[in-house]
Amino acid sequence: MTDLTNPLKRALAAGMPQIGLWVTLADAYPAEVLAGAGFDWLLIDGEHAPNDVRSVLAQLQAVAAYPVAPVVRPPVGDTHLIKQYLDLGVQSLLIPMVESAAQARDLVAATRYPPQGVRGVGSAIARASRWNAVPDYLARADDEICLIVQVESAAGLDALDGIAAVEGVDGVFIGPADLSASLGHRGNPGHPEVVAAIKDAIARITGAGKAAGILYTDEAQARAALDAGCRLVAVGVDVSLLARAARDLASRFRDQGRSG
Repeated sequence: MTDLTNPLKRALAAGMPQIGLWVTLADAYPAEVLAGAGFDWLLIDGEHAPNDVRSVLAQLQAVAAYPVAPVVRPPVGDTHLIKQYLDLGVQSLLIPMVESAAQARDLVAATRYPPQGVRGVGSAIARASRWNAVPDYLARADDEICLIVQVESAAGLDALDGIAAVEGVDGVFIGPADLSASLGHRGNPGHPEVVAAIKDAIARITGAGKAAGILYTDEAQARAALDAGCRLVAVGVDVSLLARAARDLASRFRDQGRSG
């Protein structure tokens, strides 16, 4: 495949809701199963899942044949790691714990070639250019990067307007779990203060003309986020779906055995 067009970036710019799933099992086989499920995007998580550069590569290769956009979250917004992901062919990144406009500008620079940024030019040996099979890769690559920054702390909320105003940032993703902890309500993202902060953040992000995103595994909350203007909404986590389904199945048969 030599088409560089990033469908997720296009959809978000057009204001089209994109429904996604968190992929945390860190293996290509389940990633491929999920790629065919019908989601618009999959988040390959390197922050809290046991992924490294090679396991991310395997999952990118596994989902490439499916009409789903892979988004990769590194453990931290490190320029060197971002360079590796981009050379693997990652076009959409979700960077955790962004707390200032300066940090957001550094992340934009990390995803762009000079003179606009600091990305190293190694496309001849990179999967991203199909090993130079894409003749105009260097000219087009920057324009197809979709950079989503994650705001999930009180400091991030304080800097939100400046972060959202940074050119090159396509969207801002709210992290309810970390945000609730930062606001003094760890383990309680449903606390009224947290809910109000999230509602305000979504309004500020969309007001700045950027895509707002969030992860809610509760269906009612996810639908409410869409109604509030979120356009990048993750509605489940693979390991949670598997664990819940397995426990429910075991419970039904265990209960039958005990009553027999």
